[in-house]
This record gives sequence, C-alpha cells and structure tokens, in this order.
Amino acid sequence: MNSLTVHGTEIWYADRGTEQPVVLVHGFPLDHTMWAELIDALAGPATRILAPDLRGFGRSPLGTIGDAKFTMDQFADDLAAWLDALAIREPVVFCGLSMGGYIAFQFCRKYAARLRGLILCDTKATADTPEGAAARRDTAERVLREGTAPLIEGMLPKLLAESTVRQRPELVERLRRTIAAGNPQGIAAAARGMAERPDMTAALGQIRCPTLVVVGQHDAISPPAEMRRLAAAISGAKLAEIPAAGHMAPMENPVAVSGATREFLAGI
Repeated sequence: MNSLTVHGTEIWYADRGTEQPVVLVHGFPLDHTMWAELIDALAGPATRILAPDLRGFGRSPLGTIGDAKFTMDQFADDLAAWLDALAIREPVVFCGLSMGGYIAFQFCRKYAARLRGLILCDTKATADTPEGAAARRDTAERVLREGTAPLIEGMLPKLLAESTVRQRPELVERLRRTIAAGNPQGIAAAARGMAERPDMTAALGQIRCPTLVVVGQHDAISPPAEMRRLAAAISGAKLAEIPAAGHMAPMENPVAVSGATREFLAGI
C-alpha cells in the first residue's frame, strides 16, 4: 500500500502493473480490498491497476469533513487530485461499484477528458427516493450512535446472492470484517452524501467514452433490468451480466468479471 496527501487527507491505495491506468473505486461501506481478485487477475505489463481507499474508508483518514458530509462530487475531486499527485496525465479507465459508480458519474461530468473508458458495476443512475434518502440519513445517525453492527445486520444480506451466502461463508465473513472495521464517521458522511446525490439519468446520453456495464445476475440492489436500461441509454455501451453473483459481482464471480473487463480493455 502507498499513500499520497490530497485535499487535506491521506489517500491510501494499491498500485500494481504498468502502462494503461485502470482505477477501481470501491462501494459503500467497503474499501479497496473488495477488488483483490481483480487486481490479481488484471494487473500486469499492459495494465496498471490503481485501487484507492476513499477518504474515511479503509486506511484513508477522514481529513476535514466540514459539515460531516462527503458528496460524490468531493470524492470525484479527491480522485482527480490523487491522479495529479501520481503524475498520471493520460486518460484512465474508471471502474466504480455501487457508490463507486455514483462517483464515476460525477468524475465523468467534471473530468470527461481524463477518461479513456468507464466501467459501471452494480450501480444506479437514479437519485434516492425521498424515503431512501431519509433511510440513509437515519443510517448515518445510527452508525454514529451504535457503531457498524447495525450496518452489518441491515446490509450484508442484500449485498450477496443467496447462493453465495449458502456456499461461500468465507466471503460472507470477509465482507463482515471489512464493514465491522469501518470508520463510523466516514460511513455516516458518505451516507449523507449519497442521500443528496443528483439523478444522472438524463446525462447518460452525454457519455462519450467506451463504457462497460456490469451487473450480477441476482443483484437485488441494482437489478439487471435496471442496469440494462442504464446500458441502453449510453451510446455503444456493452453489458455483461454476471452469473452466480449479486451486488458484489467482482467478489462473487471474479473470473467472469475479470474476463469481461479484460475483453473491454482490449477493445479500447
């Protein structure tokens, strides 16, 4: 792991391979370790994999959180500054899962010239409903009061396909440990930011870079039907439905996800 200071905080990140930079941005409330299998599969002489811990997650500290909210814009700005600090000037392939996808939309909106390609994995273009936003704010308050235990209880069953829960107890435990180790302040700040994220549906038609949309066949949070509509709205986007996987497709079926990613990278 390496670290760089940007925007008043340290960003810790994994960095493996050379040549084409591919940035893997984790979901909520996880860290870069969710990409471990993809890093192993993709990093090499032609592909440089960069997987950061967003501020307030993993090893990256909170920094100055101001009003105790991290917007998706702020995360995108952090990543642009981090790429600057890495002296990466060439366009990158940006891959985001779930919250990482929300950040990807803002990165695309603000830094389109820095994108060679986009991978949207198990995510949404729509904003939260008022009820969903209220639930996120409630989650933030509860995590600050009680720690990460309620988050594990509420989220873990939704993240994975039923078959994964039955057959992969080690993966369930790995996710549980990651969430349990999370920083309650970082989790709360990101939850508040997600509650306020804008609806990006109308902007999908403006995405001009090559795009791959990835969805787990049994994703209950970002269902395949919704992801198909998202892909259809982006000109030329490719869609990969990942069997035997739920919301955490890169962890549940890394062979299929890395295969689809490798094919996409070869095509651009």
